[in-house]
Amino acid sequence: MENTIDSGGEQPLLLLVGSSGGHLAQLLALKPWYETWQRCWVTFDTPEAVSLLAGEDLIPAYHPTTRNLRNLLRNTLLAARVLRRRRVAAVVTTGAGVAVPFVVLARLRRIPTVYIEVYDRIDTPTLTARLCRPFLSAMLVQWEEQRRQYPEATVVGTLL
Repeated sequence: MENTIDSGGEQPLLLLVGSSGGHLAQLLALKPWYETWQRCWVTFDTPEAVSLLAGEDLIPAYHPTTRNLRNLLRNTLLAARVLRRRRVAAVVTTGAGVAVPFVVLARLRRIPTVYIEVYDRIDTPTLTARLCRPFLSAMLVQWEEQRRQYPEATVVGTLL
């Protein structure tokens, strides 16, 4: 796994942030959209994530993130470093906890932030979406029913 926070050159890049597993799978489903962009991934250093992102620019995030204040602080410092050292055009995320510091700090730096609510939360919003929502440039959902929680959201259809 690459851990090259300082690489990336001058071309703006997409910062794709997500927990491993289903969150990462939903971001990977966007490949037809992002494949022409220079990009960098932030996710957990799991065997599955490393395998799925082989050859990609990958920065490992700290986990677990659920109720772990130490890793929240560590990921906040990581986000600050990445956003300071990379020329980020936008942050795109499907959550979960690792997304919060990246979204908040990106928005404070006036970098566009896009959150895609996961497909399996139709009736209630995720905690991560609720925390990120005030800092979002765009909220995307996969089901029309999710607009009950997010009336401002754009329905993009299911990713998986």
